[in-house]
Amino acid sequence: MSLVLSRPAPRTPESLSDAEIEQIGADMDAIRAEVMNDLGAADAAYIRKIIKIQRSLEVTSRGILLFSQFPPAWILGTVGLAIAKILDNMEIGHNVLHGQWDWMRDPKIHSTSWEWDHVSPAAQWKASHNQIHHTWTNVIGKDDDLGYGILRVDEKQPWTLGALAQPAVAAGNALVFEYGIGVYDAKVGPMLRGEVTRAEAAPLLRDLGAKIRKQAAKDYLLHPALSGPAFLHTAAANLVANVIRNIWSNAVIMCGHFPSGVQTFATDSIEGETRPRWYIRQMLGSANITGSKLLHIMSGNLSHQIEHHLFPDMPSNRLAQVAPKVKAVFERHGLHYEAGPMHRQLGSVWAKFFRLSLPEPELGRSRAAIIASAVGEAAGGLRTRVRERVRQLAGPVVPALPALGAA
Repeated sequence: MSLVLSRPAPRTPESLSDAEIEQIGADMDAIRAEVMNDLGAADAAYIRKIIKIQRSLEVTSRGILLFSQFPPAWILGTVGLAIAKILDNMEIGHNVLHGQWDWMRDPKIHSTSWEWDHVSPAAQWKASHNQIHHTWTNVIGKDDDLGYGILRVDEKQPWTLGALAQPAVAAGNALVFEYGIGVYDAKVGPMLRGEVTRAEAAPLLRDLGAKIRKQAAKDYLLHPALSGPAFLHTAAANLVANVIRNIWSNAVIMCGHFPSGVQTFATDSIEGETRPRWYIRQMLGSANITGSKLLHIMSGNLSHQIEHHLFPDMPSNRLAQVAPKVKAVFERHGLHYEAGPMHRQLGSVWAKFFRLSLPEPELGRSRAAIIASAVGEAAGGLRTRVRERVRQLAGPVVPALPALGAA
């Protein structure tokens, strides 16, 4: 008979003593300081090399696509362009806009001047991502990145009838991810919910529209026009490259934020939050992807999402270096370090999308009963709105109408 030893359950933030919390904060400060004080020529050479590779790959791929009417050229150019767009968004754009390379004081590689191959204007993305998401990571009601307002990714988020379509919505969002981010950053959701006025959203929508037009002109007009008779082939290649980029970046972001091992936090749990407690929230509210160096580069090193959330302004090429030290802090305090291969993390995310598309059963009420009740309420609300609209249109001609569906 073999003896099976089970691992102790991971500790929760509430189980940590004040002394442990302060020690974690001190350890994280030390890890960050060691790297930030060591930045130099090798780091600058790294980002410049990545930018050179990306630009060379994009120019070469677009050149090949000038002959996209030939299938080999179409395939090679499309794949190359997709990779170039992924590098632009992930390892370069995301990280430059985080200010990771501002220490170089190079005006061409700086968070205040960089613009990326993405429909969301850099300034809007920085406001929603750097200032809101990274400040309120996984705090329900404050971090809108928890499902982006269209997905239910935690049991604490209320279930609605619309959640039934969640798997299809998630798949559609992956295909047009850059547009979803652009609309999200422009606060279209809060505007539709009445949380932001149209006047407040107007400048954001104007800038978003300008950026969309610029991107569309480049990918679907100018570049195809240079292809002459291959116009449609090149336009299609750009479309496919953009979709590949969208699917990949969506997968990386989902894997870093929504696997089953990632924790969320109530708003009242962060009252009076100190820097060490903020560290702990980042530690437990993110997930890593294990894999090769190529995967790390293609993911913008967001495969080290935990370390990125702990140190958002640390250059991405250094995250792999600090990961073992960060993991050691987790282990010393019995905390769960969520990491796994991409297929496992992505599978966990999609299992959650399907599971949370359904309501949790209640005492005396099955899922089916809850869904049926929600459908009935929605139908009743629709009948009421239709009846009111008919009355408004009818005006004084028809002073009263019988209830729809009445005998």
